Amino acid sequence: MKPLLRDTGEGRPRHYSKLLLAAAASLFLAATLFFHHKSNPHGSTRHRPMHADELLKTCKARNVIPGPPSDFKLRKVSDRFAPGTPATYVKNATIWIGRSEGTYEHGGILLDKGIIVKVGHITAADLPAKYETIDAKGAWVTPGIFDMHSHLGVDAAPELLGSEDTNSIAGVAQPWLRSIDGLNTHDDAYRLSISGGVTTALILPGSANAIGGQAYVIKLRPTAERSPSSMLLEPPFTLNSSAKTPLLPNRWRHMKHACGENPKRVYSFSRMDTQWSFRKAYNEARKIKEKQDKFCAKIEAGLWNEVSDEYPEDLQWEALVDVLRGRTKVNNHCYEAVDFDQQIRLTNEFKFSISSFHHAHEAYLVPDLLKKMYGAPPALALFATYARYKREAYRGTEFAPRILSDAGLQVVMKSDHPGLDSRFLLYEAQQAHFYGLDSDLALASVTTTPAELQGFGHRLGYVKSGYDADIVLWDSHPLALGATPKQVFIDGIAQLKSPYSIKKPAEFQVAPKVPNFDKEAKDAVKYDGLPPLLPSNKAVSAMFTNVRKFYGRDSTGTSITSQEYAEGGSGVVVVVKGEVLCKGLASECAEYRTLYRDLEEIDLEGGVIAPGMLTYGGPIGLTEIEAESSTSDGVEFAPISQKIPKLIGKNPLMQASDGLQFQGRDTLLAYRNGVTAAVTAPVHSGFIGGLSVAFSPGAVNRLAKGAILKKVAALHVTINSYDEQPSVSAQIATLRNLLLGDIEGDIGKYFRMARDGEIPLVVDTDNADVIATLLDLLDEVSQLSRSKIKLIISGGAEAHLLAKELGQAGVGVILTRPRPFPSFWSGKEILPGLPLSKEGAVPALLANNVTVGLGIKESWQARNAWFDAAWVAIEAGGTLDKETALGLVSTNLEKLLGLEVETNQDLVAWHGGDVFDMSSKVAAVISRTREQIDIM
Repeated sequence: MKPLLRDTGEGRPRHYSKLLLAAAASLFLAATLFFHHKSNPHGSTRHRPMHADELLKTCKARNVIPGPPSDFKLRKVSDRFAPGTPATYVKNATIWIGRSEGTYEHGGILLDKGIIVKVGHITAADLPAKYETIDAKGAWVTPGIFDMHSHLGVDAAPELLGSEDTNSIAGVAQPWLRSIDGLNTHDDAYRLSISGGVTTALILPGSANAIGGQAYVIKLRPTAERSPSSMLLEPPFTLNSSAKTPLLPNRWRHMKHACGENPKRVYSFSRMDTQWSFRKAYNEARKIKEKQDKFCAKIEAGLWNEVSDEYPEDLQWEALVDVLRGRTKVNNHCYEAVDFDQQIRLTNEFKFSISSFHHAHEAYLVPDLLKKMYGAPPALALFATYARYKREAYRGTEFAPRILSDAGLQVVMKSDHPGLDSRFLLYEAQQAHFYGLDSDLALASVTTTPAELQGFGHRLGYVKSGYDADIVLWDSHPLALGATPKQVFIDGIAQLKSPYSIKKPAEFQVAPKVPNFDKEAKDAVKYDGLPPLLPSNKAVSAMFTNVRKFYGRDSTGTSITSQEYAEGGSGVVVVVKGEVLCKGLASECAEYRTLYRDLEEIDLEGGVIAPGMLTYGGPIGLTEIEAESSTSDGVEFAPISQKIPKLIGKNPLMQASDGLQFQGRDTLLAYRNGVTAAVTAPVHSGFIGGLSVAFSPGAVNRLAKGAILKKVAALHVTINSYDEQPSVSAQIATLRNLLLGDIEGDIGKYFRMARDGEIPLVVDTDNADVIATLLDLLDEVSQLSRSKIKLIISGGAEAHLLAKELGQAGVGVILTRPRPFPSFWSGKEILPGLPLSKEGAVPALLANNVTVGLGIKESWQARNAWFDAAWVAIEAGGTLDKETALGLVSTNLEKLLGLEVETNQDLVAWHGGDVFDMSSKVAAVISRTREQIDIM
């Protein structure tokens, strides 16, 4: 073995003296460090790292609550100002400033450089050298609408496989995901939503996950850059970096949570599993937070030798750590008391707050529970009347906003776009006000309140100097039904090019005087969300007094007429066993008090009596809870794509009358809102829809007198290019064969009846090309069979494109989405109506002699038939009278669906106003068939 050091012959290695010196130096250094440690055991043994100041700033910033810079209100130019935007002076406006802060009448607003410069009395000295002027002529101005629950751009319209980026199924709890990373800038809904006054939206990931990811707030206007990032409002400083930037003050982050059915359904979990996923995720975040706090404590004490060079962080969990530090607004999709309870326990376990519960259909039942939230009670983001579409929403009530507000909790109305079209988010506030929410709080629920809740109260939600120049100029009081923007400004930029507007009467310029629903609101709580809906008070005879107007039918029974009484409400209507025996002034009907001593007197206080309405299009009477198959009649067989069991027979055709369910909550709510007849077809996803039935929503069961109005109303077919259907060509070919061929069984029988005009043929389609092909087919069948098909188009989103041809062919249209939306590619060419088009689809079709009816898509919508008809009349600007509008939801549908004149002879008594007024409510239903009066 060779020696390590070569021997010099003197018995020791070369460099021996140098080795001795090095060893001595090492011993000296070790001794020095040993005695230094003994005398200074807590001291540092190494220098501060080069980025020490950055680490100290990060530690200092970690618990700072986000907020605007202290000099924010002194800004002269918005960070979102687009150079070249002219200043705008809006004069003579009625300005609603913001939550409970009053109103300026005949005030002015100066917009410049993206901000509101001044509000109120504006002098010549206030105005810049160059500006544009808008004379509001007394019209209302509000802050821009803030939609606090939207999937705009991530759940895009029209719905295409490549544009859906709302949900991830890669994991249960994923706080690292970000909605901005899936935001589609080509969504057709941006323009539509802006036309409804929406200027800002919180874009949430979906609710398939317990923790769905981070949400982002955007301004809806298009930008020169055309990128998602350029639409963002005050994004977190970490948006474009995986590292914290220790700038002060920080900005709010936003997070989406979900509990209950949605995570359960996607992951086949129980609520126990979902809650564990929350606790596990938050425990991970808590461990990281504790490491950060220990790290910061040491470096702030100068103990650099006891820590690493890097701030302890995990990119996947850093957003959730910010929740624990109170720097994130948590928005939680949550419906029921069981879910509120578990989430509130979670907040108290991990010491964080939830900013708001969304949907929250049972919140009104447990306000005291909500107040146990760690930190502060949550706000509640609600729908107005959208409920019962799944079990969690079954106890929902229209009175929830009023009840929660009375309990001292903040209320927000939201869209869940495209669940509801955010273009009509203001309509949710209007309905909330109608059912009892204070007028200022109703307006604040879509402006001030969401802005403040999401951390933007310093720049959004008010018409005040220093705030963003996001305002809406309305054509009527914003709580009046049908209120439409005349102009919308975002960052001081006018968004509507050549908007269409109409002049509305004086009564639309004040907040509507709404009915009293005190008893109904109390009953909603008293009965744990399920108050009895069947009328308990019935009468055989009644005298209705103080009647303003009587709407009746003409001699043929197919058109609506009206008689208005002198003195604006002095009419009397006497009804015995469902028959109107007298209508006129009190003096003309006085003798009936003597003839019928048991007359129940019902004071309508200026109300009206009108024909009952008819609803069509949704599965009303067949489905109680849409998402619960056990509460439904089920889905019909699809003959051209599914094998039919021989046991059922050859070519069977399902009849909706066989599956009817009475006393459903949506059915009875429709009845209590003036809908006295319904036509419903079997629920189907295939081509053949079966045979619809006409029935009374107020009947207790099918055997009751007048329950079934017509066992077979119409034959239904659906033609579309989705739902895994065969091609449209194949569907048209099948329809041709069914009409002209000799098909056996029920299918053959009823299609021959349709061919011969003995029963209406209703084809559900939105697409103009399909409608044109159907008109061709109509001619072909008529020439070959020498018969006339009674063809009805249902859906009809693009029917306006063929209005002339439909009128000439005598084909009617039932619009099942009266306020259209481009949900699918095959129906994207909508006629939007004011302010984007001069007229809507209804006037366009009526002008071409098309018989038009209004329908629905979902059962819960049936109760709002009168609002739908009123909206059409209002938007038509006087070209459509109330009688014609009422016909859209009564006589026109009866004609189209082949119902005889005597089928629906029920009348509805409205208390407090006209049938279309937001001051009226149903007082009674007069049933000629059942020979009784149901008093509500």
